[in-house]
Amino acid sequence: MAIFLTKESKVIVQGMTGATGMKHTKLMLADGTNIVGGVNPRKAGTNVEFDGTEVPVFGSVAEAIEKTGADVTVIFVPPKFAKDAVVEAIDAEIPLAVVITEGITVHDSASFWAHAGAKGGKTRIIGPNCPGLITPGQSNAGIIPGDITKPGRIGLVSKSGTLTYQMMYELRDLGFSSAVGIGGDPIIGTTHIDALAAFEADADTDLIVMIGEIGGDAEERAADYIKAHVTKPVVGYVAGFTAPEGKTMGHAGAIVSGSSGTAQAKKEALEAAGVQVGKTPSETARLARAILAG
Repeated sequence: MAIFLTKESKVIVQGMTGATGMKHTKLMLADGTNIVGGVNPRKAGTNVEFDGTEVPVFGSVAEAIEKTGADVTVIFVPPKFAKDAVVEAIDAEIPLAVVITEGITVHDSASFWAHAGAKGGKTRIIGPNCPGLITPGQSNAGIIPGDITKPGRIGLVSKSGTLTYQMMYELRDLGFSSAVGIGGDPIIGTTHIDALAAFEADADTDLIVMIGEIGGDAEERAADYIKAHVTKPVVGYVAGFTAPEGKTMGHAGAIVSGSSGTAQAKKEALEAAGVQVGKTPSETARLARAILAG
């Protein structure tokens, strides 16, 4: 089992013919992802070869869905054009849109997020400014390295791309059902809570690792959700224990005002919900191991 992405998922890549899109399409194919097409109106009707695999290029997301039955799009479109690319995917009613692009303005993110809601929420958005998601051994939609872990029974949801990779590597011998990088921008599609709900419902996930970071109140809201709805063990890590207050740290969403949004406040909220929180990623991994060891 997995959440959001399986070996049956048919994936298209918006921006596939750009340098970044080409690089990561090749890597996703190597991980076994069923990539059925790319989207570029200027190159529609052509094929791109990746190590012997011919991938057709379509003029629109709607055409790609019609011709291939695609149900996932991975978006590598530059920030200036990303909003239009996401709106196009939403209008085509593709079930899952993974927005890798960083540097999208908050206004544009708010606009396509609202558009998805207005269209009935038929398209799940992951990101923007995220590494995507991977179901090891089945499919990889984004930029998560496919060779740092294996299939297993841990579910991972993370704001941070780099910490996603570190946690997957720390627990590589145990493996993951799915790992989802939701991104750290102020406005994102899929939240910690969405992933927690999906992992709670997934029969093949035994433990959930949740990685947050300073800024905002997403982790506090996730703590409330865990307390009310999650029966599986959850371990956590919050990046930014040593960050100075009032500074923007890395992600645009990581702004701390007074005691609100601090790592300590988030840690306390999670622990009050029964989540064991490590002070470092390695400590969090050790907590996960101890729980699974019984």
